[in-house]
Amino acid sequence: MATENGSSAVPAVLALVVDSNATSRSILVAQLREYGVTRIVQCSRVQDARSRLEHTVFDYVLCEQYFGEGGYSGQTLLDDLRRAQLLPFSTVFFMVTAEASYAAVAEAAESALDGYLLKPFTPSALFERLSLARLRKVHLKPIFDAIEAEDFESAARLCVERFEARKPYWLYAARIGSELLLRLGRHDEARTLFEAVIAARALPWAKLGVARAQIESGQAARAITTLQELIGEDASFADAYDVLGRAQVELGNFSQAIETYRTASGLTPDSVVRLQKLGMMSYYMGDRETATKVLARAAILGIDSKLFDFQSLVLLTFSYFADNDRKGIERCIADFARILERHHGSERILRFAEVARALQLIQQRQFSQAVESVRQMAREISSGGFDFEAACNLGSLLAVLAVTSIDLPESEGWVRMLGLRYANTRGLTELLANACSLHPPYGDLVRDCLQQINKTAEIAMARSLAGDPAGAVQSLLQQSEQTLNSKLLDLSQQILLRHGARVATAEPLQQAVDTLRHRVGSAPARAILGQESERRPGGVVLRVRKAADEPRRLDEVPPPEALEPDLAEPPDPAAALRLRPV
Repeated sequence: MATENGSSAVPAVLALVVDSNATSRSILVAQLREYGVTRIVQCSRVQDARSRLEHTVFDYVLCEQYFGEGGYSGQTLLDDLRRAQLLPFSTVFFMVTAEASYAAVAEAAESALDGYLLKPFTPSALFERLSLARLRKVHLKPIFDAIEAEDFESAARLCVERFEARKPYWLYAARIGSELLLRLGRHDEARTLFEAVIAARALPWAKLGVARAQIESGQAARAITTLQELIGEDASFADAYDVLGRAQVELGNFSQAIETYRTASGLTPDSVVRLQKLGMMSYYMGDRETATKVLARAAILGIDSKLFDFQSLVLLTFSYFADNDRKGIERCIADFARILERHHGSERILRFAEVARALQLIQQRQFSQAVESVRQMAREISSGGFDFEAACNLGSLLAVLAVTSIDLPESEGWVRMLGLRYANTRGLTELLANACSLHPPYGDLVRDCLQQINKTAEIAMARSLAGDPAGAVQSLLQQSEQTLNSKLLDLSQQILLRHGARVATAEPLQQAVDTLRHRVGSAPARAILGQESERRPGGVVLRVRKAADEPRRLDEVPPPEALEPDLAEPPDPAAALRLRPV
């Protein structure tokens, strides 16, 4: 089918139009259909659009910026989708607004926009803008194909080659490449590429990338300096606050982190992800009033969304318990029951529901049942699936029991087990200690565990330096087996790799390390709030089309450059829409 201006129809393109105004929505739909887009989904509410985008990959999304009800906005939707990695590269996302000033705001925020459309606009202007955005994705198809094939090394190489040769969309390619290098653990190379972009064109996302690379390579303090400079240049760059808060949490600077998260949430009041970070940090800092208010709002906005971390619901239950809010606890229990229907058999969510139920039993003064429930949880402390998140929740429960004057002689021993297993860094230790803060002696006990772990590590290192690496590894393995502490196990592996050639028993020691690794399980290398499923500011998961147009999630790659054209000569815009979207 040919359109009135002679261009070819778009084959099997799927578009989403999000606008609360029925008239505006109809106009956009008519303009899209004029150019051959026949598969169009319409939404009048941000919540409905979010649900659609979580489960369907669209070729085009045209979203109104301002919605009258509930404080929702197109920017809120875009921000959450990008941060939760639900917006694929293949989707062209345009914001539609009547505010001329929004262009500057969008550019400063470096959102995942392919562009903005300022009302009123003509059908030809719409067609040209969408075509150019699609063409960029066509130019970068080899990179996307490599990512789809999970050949991230080749994808990164193609990106660097395009950047160095200054081929069309070289800045965009650099952004993809730097993100892939971060994912591959090549932090120094990623930072070098980010810095090269800055040298070519000073862009906020590149400066943010330098800070992210610094954090990933263990230089959180340097990252804070980088981020403070970036925020000084643009105080409205919300992603910079997200990364700054992450660095501050990692270093255990919680009082600074909570203010950072408060600022980030203030910039985007309806961001589910940022509300959760602020609520979690408020809970661990003892500000139960803020935690209750913020986490409750996050649940209202996004409990049925993939953006919602169910750990938020656990902390909300603790907050309701502190307020003796029986109905609030009952709502959380009911929410978990509904969530478990959708996530049947999830060990993590079952554990969360058990914590909430134990709090309800204590609130109802059914102490014997509550104690038995906690004892059952404590039996899992030494299991491989018992993670840091579970440790914090159990520590909080044990502190609740202590201040409720419930006699549980084993509690102190359990807290010590939690501390010895997870007190690896100052940030992790402070998070776990703050989780137990309702009963201060438990927090002090956790901090003592960090000193014990550090002392053990220092003794082993001294023994290795004195010429006995085998003895150092053996002692670390013994302590690792007793404590299940991943830091000690990692140190034993490092010593073995460094001095293995001089260790006669290197092979059996390596086997012991590998065997113990399964028991120790996975532990976060840095302090994090909730699950960091890679909800990283500046990065999204690419969902590409497989058979039958089923979306597939791949690893982290970045959002499109906001309003940053880097083509020397704009090509024919009509050509883009005649090509099948990648």
